[in-house]
Amino acid sequence: MGLKVIGTGLGRTGTKSLQTALGMLGFGPCHHMVEVFQHPESMPLWIDAARGHPDWDLIFREYLAAVDYPTAAYWRELTDYYPRAKVIHTVRDADQWFDSVHATIFAPESLARRVDEDDRTRFFAGILKRVPGELDDRTVMTEFFQAHTRDVIATIAPERLLVYRAGEGWGPLCRFLGVEPPSAPFPSENSRVEFIDRVRALQSMSGNPGDADH
Repeated sequence: MGLKVIGTGLGRTGTKSLQTALGMLGFGPCHHMVEVFQHPESMPLWIDAARGHPDWDLIFREYLAAVDYPTAAYWRELTDYYPRAKVIHTVRDADQWFDSVHATIFAPESLARRVDEDDRTRFFAGILKRVPGELDDRTVMTEFFQAHTRDVIATIAPERLLVYRAGEGWGPLCRFLGVEPPSAPFPSENSRVEFIDRVRALQSMSGNPGDADH
């Protein structure tokens, strides 16, 4: 199908809510980290992408949009590969973002930081290659977060880009995409508590440490 919307915002910037919102606006299915865990057979494709051999058409063959990790880790490649796709960059306060990712995606006990020899670990290794190694250092990580936004703004043509902050609602998003806002409220999903509860549920089912989605 080819992606029509690419989200360049890092995980924990409202990406799960954006995934749902895009689906409500007709830009679904929308890829998100949760899709990788629901379809673990896709992990080898992402591992190949990390090794420099991506098959984007195969990875996104069933999707019209993509947000969150792992998409955000490959934003340069994807925005080049899909030059007609509109780009939505979700942002939030950098310190709040650090607090959230350090309690969820990159928590010390998270799957992303597990050292093992399986597809999940190889999959996360591809993402971590594009993130500073000092995951526990607030200064390093917040500077990385802010630099990421500067890079996106400097790279993507202004008419193709929407910088979007969670809480802005339907207005900016619908104007940017050229669609009418729905009557339903803008979705609000995957709070930190919800994320942690989901991780615990996954751990209780699998008996393995890790994180489910973000």
